[in-house]
Formats: sequence, structure tokens, C-alpha cells
Amino acid sequence: MAKAYLKRNVDDMLLAWKNEKNRKVLLLRGARQVGKSSSVRELAKKFDYFLEVDFEKNHDIHILFDGNLNPKEIAEKLSVLVKIPVIPGKTLVFFDEIQSCPNAIRSLRYFYEDYSALHVIAAGSLLEFALETLPSFGVGRISSIFMYPLSFSEFLAACNEDALWNEVCDASPEKPLFELFHKKCLDYLRKFLIIGGMPAVASDYIENENNQGLQILNSQKILSELISSLKSDFSKYKKSDSDLHIATVFNAAVNQNGGKFNYSKVDQLNYRQVKESLELLQSAGLLIPVIHSGANALPLGGEVNHKKLKYFLLDTGILQRLLGLELSEIILNDDISLINKGAIAEQFVGLELLKSSSCYLQDNLYFWSREKAQSNAEVDFVVQRNDKIIPIEVKSGSTGKMQSMHVFLNEKQSEYGIRVSLENFSVYGKIRVYPLYAVGNV
Repeated sequence: MAKAYLKRNVDDMLLAWKNEKNRKVLLLRGARQVGKSSSVRELAKKFDYFLEVDFEKNHDIHILFDGNLNPKEIAEKLSVLVKIPVIPGKTLVFFDEIQSCPNAIRSLRYFYEDYSALHVIAAGSLLEFALETLPSFGVGRISSIFMYPLSFSEFLAACNEDALWNEVCDASPEKPLFELFHKKCLDYLRKFLIIGGMPAVASDYIENENNQGLQILNSQKILSELISSLKSDFSKYKKSDSDLHIATVFNAAVNQNGGKFNYSKVDQLNYRQVKESLELLQSAGLLIPVIHSGANALPLGGEVNHKKLKYFLLDTGILQRLLGLELSEIILNDDISLINKGAIAEQFVGLELLKSSSCYLQDNLYFWSREKAQSNAEVDFVVQRNDKIIPIEVKSGSTGKMQSMHVFLNEKQSEYGIRVSLENFSVYGKIRVYPLYAVGNV
């Protein structure tokens, strides 16, 4: 029996794309198994016909893209092969795993230029590697939407808690959430940190809602299978790079999660090998960099130091599974130091910031630090909100213990800072407090 589809925020964007008059070919981009194909199939229900081509499974179809890339001829031949009508306005054409057929990627520009009436979406789990070799192929002709695992708000929606999330959205540091609602959100948050946002895991968890013991056990089993699948892709990243090198660097990034990445802690690999493997893991979407910014002016990316980098994994569920964390500590405790083992809370905050940003742009995450003798300071994240630079710290202590935050506020003359914790919404002077689960709303 097919699993129920989990509604995604990107669904509204896909529907808007469907109805655009001057529509471009659409690329769905993101790591493996974050839900790209499922979202396209859900959109397909709005069409009379759906033609899906998986280039990884159907190598025989690659021949259609050899030589002449006339989009109408290609569409006609595909229609005959799969016995599905291709009618502009009525048929959605979906090219999945398109990175397996570079000529199919090249053909997308012609679908826009010569057959724009036809709805065409392309996606691929390792698409970024193919795009690196075609840097300007889609300029002005291709639209991109970036997808990540489920956000906490999407998870609540899947749990039929839309009304609860509406209450969260209506709350603010000046207007705290009703305490019982706050506690309920924290309960969901603890579960979400364990299972993460990978659709296959979240869907299974929700389907087993009447058996909580089975929920957690099944989620860990599915996470293990996902991890094996993601690691099996290492050999596909680049033929010139050793998948053993990639695996070594991946494990190092997991162990250093949330801290500044130290190349010297990667055994038996030189700087070049580590750097190349990190870049490949980023391109695959498995590692998300957090870049040091001087944070003196906007844009934040205008004053960065790429020698100071942190790396987060794409999902908290995958992280806790790889670290082998004690799940009972996360579920039962109100102490953020226990919940944050392996920097899992910091990773959650970073991911939620990305997931709440525009799906049409691939935003970067930034942090700030100052290194002075006996006066070091570091802020977990810095973000732009309108024309302001706002520091964010993931903390459990009182405002008096937030030395780094206060150093930043004084040095940069910032209007306010944000503390993210297990507390309810509140305000302490220049510090605005947001609960962990609401960080996407800052």
C-alpha cells in the first residue's frame, strides 16, 4: 500500500508555476530522497496526463536525446514509447534523475525556447554535479526550486496540528504562546529531532502513531537504510575521487558537527583530498556549510572567511543515528545540554533557517567569531532581516551568561539579538527569546 503524501510548502510554488503564463522549464534541486519526485507526482494530479521518465532506470531512452534536440520531436517519440499523450497545457512531463543523461539537460533550453507551452520539470539526486559542467546552460531559460527535508511546521501539518502551528505563528516575544501549547510543541520537537524530516521516515512515523514504541524503532531502521543508500552514492560523485576518501571526510564532518572543521583531524588524507571531498559532499546536499562572516555590513556574504567553516548534515534524524545518541535523553529531558548532544539543536536551528528562506534561492548560513587573547567570542548564526544584521545564539542560560551575544551587540551596535532555547517566547532587554521550534519565524 502506497504511503500517504505529506503536504509540502513547495506545493504552492509548484502550483503557481503551473499557472504562470511566461513559464520556464523548472529544475527541482536538493539531496536524494528529500521528496522532489513525490512533490512532482502530487502536482501531476492537476493535469490530465503525466509522462515520467527516469533516466537512471531507462537507459534506452537516452538515445532520443542524441543528435537533434528538437523538443517537439523528442516529445512525440516519448509519447509513442510510453503511450501517454503529450498535449501542451494538459500534460506534465517529468525528467527524473536527469543527471544520467547530459544531453537531456542540454535539451531543456530548447523546451523553453521552442515548446514553452509544454509543462516540463526536471530533477535528479546528483543533479548538481552535472550542472557544474554546464554552468550557463539555463541562464534566463530555467527556473530552480530548492528542496530540503521537512521543516518542523511541515511535520506538524503532517500530524494534523495545523491549528497548533497557527498559534505558534501568532505568538511573539511580546506575546508568549499559551503554556500548554508550548509544552505540546516541545513534545513534538523532541520527536522531530530524533526522526528528522526525511519524508520516508516522517511518513512511517505518522502512520504508526498508535504504537509509539514501533514508531521510534521503525524510524531508526529506515534511517539506517537511508544512510546506507546515501553512502552508496559516494562512488557516483566523481570517478576521479576515491569514494573511500569521501566516506572518511563524511565521518569526520559528522564527528566535528557544529564546530569549526579541522582538516588535521582527518586521518591519512592531505588538505587537497579533504577539500575536494567536502566540496563533493556539499554538491550532493549532504553537508551544509556555515561560513564565517565579519558581519560588519550587508550583504553578509561580502565579508567572509572560507578558512573558518562549520558543517551540518542535511537532517537531524540522520545525525543522531550516525552519532548513536541516547534517544531517551532527548525524549525525556528538558535540559537543552542533553538535547544538544552532538550539536543537534544547533543543526536544527540552521536547517530551519534554510527551510524558511525563499525556495527560489540557495541561501548560505553564516556565523560570527572574534579571536582575541582572553577575549574570544562566537555567535552561532548571523542573519539578515530587512536592513538589519541579527545575531542568533542557541542557549539555555540567562542573559547574563550570553557574553558572546553582548559582545556582538555592543561591537556592531545591533538593535537586538535572538536567543533560541526551550523557553517560551519572551524578552530580556535587547534579547528576544524564541523557542527552538519557532526559529523559522524569526
